[in-house]
Amino acid sequence: MQIAIVGAGAIGGSIAAALDRAGHSVELAARGENLAVIRQQGIRLRGAWGEHVARVSANETLTVRPELALVCTKAQDARAAIEANADVLRGLPVVIVQNGLEALDTAEAALPDATWMGALALYATSYLAPGEITVTTSGPTYVGAGVDAPSPAIRAATGVLAGAIPAEAIGNFRGAQWTKLIVNQVNAMPAITGLSAQQTLTHPLLNPVITASMREAVRTGFARGIHYGKVQGLSNTLLRVFAAAPLRVGGALPRLMARRMGETPNPGSTLQSIRRGQLTEIDYLNGAVVAEARAAGRTAAINQVLVDLVHGVERSGDFVTPEAVVAAVAAALSATAG
Repeated sequence: MQIAIVGAGAIGGSIAAALDRAGHSVELAARGENLAVIRQQGIRLRGAWGEHVARVSANETLTVRPELALVCTKAQDARAAIEANADVLRGLPVVIVQNGLEALDTAEAALPDATWMGALALYATSYLAPGEITVTTSGPTYVGAGVDAPSPAIRAATGVLAGAIPAEAIGNFRGAQWTKLIVNQVNAMPAITGLSAQQTLTHPLLNPVITASMREAVRTGFARGIHYGKVQGLSNTLLRVFAAAPLRVGGALPRLMARRMGETPNPGSTLQSIRRGQLTEIDYLNGAVVAEARAAGRTAAINQVLVDLVHGVERSGDFVTPEAVVAAVAAALSATAG
């Protein structure tokens, strides 16, 4: 099958390499040094999915009309990327693989004349050099849209992906997006401190902060009427218990998430962006919690602090000590209480 992928970072590159290995013809839309390296050397995939060098077609924009397309850019780049490739994507089934809550709304607004479906990548990848991708923790990719059962188009696209990577069509995709948003609470602290996700989740000072930010996010979802989907061991029932638990008890959940990541240090996608000198998706992760809390007439003070701290690292390049993180959160909570 002819398949197009817009975005050749950790997710787009890993999916492209896996589809190439499965025998599909893949064209990538990529940029800059990454595009040049992929053209010269291909994509070298390592890690939990095995080793493969994918020799795929790569261009700044798509040139061949495919049978199926995927958009795998960062959330803030999605609309521009879709518009740049609209002539090729128009009328096609297109899967948008992104974090946050806005992916499908953004895609449908940018190109109404396509059959859009969303996907959540639940595996961990590291992309720290052009053309080099390591899958550090394997996991499925969930495909769906809205809260209904999967449509025939969703099942067909999932079938193609499942021939190359672990993939599953799901109902209540909106609920799964929210659960993934809770999982993605692990991303901010590595970007703020420079530590791995496992280190931050188990750190005696940072674990309570992450627990509190997660609890704030979970409570926001419930306030918005969300029924959480089952993602990476999390469920609506478990998250309801977590939302009501004391902070000390709730801290067990981030520690469990660290154990499930395994021993390979996981930097998280937000820290990877920082290391590459790129803007992060933080406004679509913790920032989404802040926006949803505001829509529910609530506040999300801890998530706002984490957003501000990540933006500070983006600007300065200087990581923040755990002690300074705790002080910033305490000051914000004091100001909110006052």
